[in-house]
Amino acid sequence: MNKLIELNEKTAMTWAEKACRSIMNQFLPNQLPPQNKWHYHQGVFLSGMVEVWRETDNKEYYDYVKEYVDKLIDKEGNFLFARSELDAVQPGLLLIVLYTHTDDNRYKIAAGKLRNLLKTINKTSQGGFWHKDKYPYQMWLDGLYMAGPFAIQYSQLFNEPELIDLVLYQEQLMREHTKNNINGLYHHGWDEKAEQSWATSSGRAPEVWGRALGWYAMVLTYFIELLPKSHPKYGQLKLVLKDLFDSLIEYQDQESGMWYQVIDKGHLEDNWLESSCSCLFVYAMAKAVNNDFVDGKYIKSAKKGYEGILKKSTQIDSNNNFVLTDICIGTSIGDYDYYVGRETINNDLHGVGAFILASIELHRYFKL
Repeated sequence: MNKLIELNEKTAMTWAEKACRSIMNQFLPNQLPPQNKWHYHQGVFLSGMVEVWRETDNKEYYDYVKEYVDKLIDKEGNFLFARSELDAVQPGLLLIVLYTHTDDNRYKIAAGKLRNLLKTINKTSQGGFWHKDKYPYQMWLDGLYMAGPFAIQYSQLFNEPELIDLVLYQEQLMREHTKNNINGLYHHGWDEKAEQSWATSSGRAPEVWGRALGWYAMVLTYFIELLPKSHPKYGQLKLVLKDLFDSLIEYQDQESGMWYQVIDKGHLEDNWLESSCSCLFVYAMAKAVNNDFVDGKYIKSAKKGYEGILKKSTQIDSNNNFVLTDICIGTSIGDYDYYVGRETINNDLHGVGAFILASIELHRYFKL
């Protein structure tokens, strides 16, 4: 496949399907790594596949997603999941899709278990969710995506409007505690006790890590999409998203179109261009333009970013399978040296999922 062909509706969809098919060729649904586990890596990838199914109406994609879930959930709606972390909630997006498509009560029961996690998870003194029990008193940007879109959709499907207020309050807290008012970007997280080795005096993480900020950009588009226009936070979130895009464009690498592992320190020699955050920013910008959340001018940066990803971070291997490179492995909060010292992995599922989602939104842009 020629990676340098002109970007358009057809090629963006071709790349989305190529990425899906390549993973399908290598793994049965229950073998997706980490194997036989309810995990957000699979959830992000399969959320991308859901969008490919919606665009193509090819039932093979839907069946693959359904088989992953059905291998983990029994006929009573029981399943094993980590009950102490927001990450476990993210694959619940698949339950929402399957329940609305099949009306199978198993999926409703399972979704209810994830919803109840939000009743028991530890909180800061202000009511902010700890990201995981093993990260006490810490709120991470990542958690807004991991739990927020599922919780809002659950609230709308099962009439729990207070969940929407809870989710938007979490977003408000993250903005208050992690925004850098000088450059307009958001730091990875916040430690209420300011006791972690990385914590500044305010408890804020010291760096702007790419993928965490990518999750935040992504989740803002979800929140705006899911809220009615009459909601009091609707207009405010659109402004937050626009301001974030304006800041991101300032730190987009002019040569490659991609973004750095530590977003605002691309001038440092040991920093490096990271593909998963670049995909998430492309996705967020393209989706926001497609849905008129922001001005159409931001599509220029989205296309430039996507073209850079295709040129620098995609390969076709000897088996004709798609490979996304330059994906940072799973990462906690740390200092600058910690982030730039992280290893990369090819075809990590949350990176491939982000690529598919970016491809689909550009496909939709070219269709308009």
